Amino acid sequence: MAREPQRGNADRSTSDNGTITVKFEDNNLARELFGQFDEHLAIIERDLHLDAVARGNSVILTGSNVATDQARRVLETLHTRLEDGDSVDVGDVEGAIRHAIASDAQMTLPTMEKKGNRAQAAISTAKRTVHARTATQDAYIRAMEKAELVFGTGPAGTGKTYLAVAYAASLLERGAVDRIILSRPAVEAGERLGFLPGDMKEKVDPYLRPLYDALYDMMPGDKVERAITSGIIEIAPLAFMRGRTLAHSAVILDEAQNTTSMQMKMFLTRLGEGSKMIVTGDPSQIDLPPGQVSGLVEALDLLQPIEGVIPIAFSSKDVVRHRLVAAIVEAYDEAGREKSERLRGGF
Repeated sequence: MAREPQRGNADRSTSDNGTITVKFEDNNLARELFGQFDEHLAIIERDLHLDAVARGNSVILTGSNVATDQARRVLETLHTRLEDGDSVDVGDVEGAIRHAIASDAQMTLPTMEKKGNRAQAAISTAKRTVHARTATQDAYIRAMEKAELVFGTGPAGTGKTYLAVAYAASLLERGAVDRIILSRPAVEAGERLGFLPGDMKEKVDPYLRPLYDALYDMMPGDKVERAITSGIIEIAPLAFMRGRTLAHSAVILDEAQNTTSMQMKMFLTRLGEGSKMIVTGDPSQIDLPPGQVSGLVEALDLLQPIEGVIPIAFSSKDVVRHRLVAAIVEAYDEAGREKSERLRGGF
């Protein structure tokens, strides 16, 4: 009988000069771990400022003691995922690096105690497992598990909506909720859809497409179609929520920065027994008419003291798309800060 592979089966030897050798028993997994042409090791070298040299199924890490230890933990974390049958891509490597750095910094965020070396939070569905790639994503996933109402705010590309939909899909699969309801303001806060061609579904589908895309990533396509047809998954404009009580449901409101104060109050008061509600949006991208208060911004201010409500704020450091996207977001944020300072200074 074949022997059960051991967890964390990397052999390590350490010397005093900042060099660590990490060896893995399975050559095939080691090759997948290191990446094509050792591209994953190159990312570890770049982000942790050390040297990583592959030698067969081993890798020699040379650098500061902190960096080499972080790199070792990154490799062992990713190796465990490969043992579990998951794949590892560039984003996973970058996420594991962020997690290792955050662990050493003992970062604290809402719902998080000292991180130590605990595993990254993850969301599992029948189709795939999504691991947190930043400390804020880690806090966000843990907050969704803990609280009935979670706000996820910040720039595009941070995974706010994607993780919310993934979590909703996981709740549905394990029977924790009976249905998923996904909503967002259509076109603009006033939801003036009349001028668009087609029936209501054809009018709103383009604006709900990001929600569909995330669903199909988490669940088999035929299962999503059946669930939508049967009403187990409902994707609708915000206006359709009025007058309803949403019980035993995972309810997500996306692009919430474009809700008015009354729309946000209407939506939040739909929360029913046994439900989870997740509200996502970017307060820096408000498309409401001048002078109109964003329902998202107001709700964040009003509801923060309430127990059972957890706000999670993402930043440009949490952008998990192309590295250039994070730089673009940061450039725009900096320009916005400079403009605000000039306005306050009377320039």
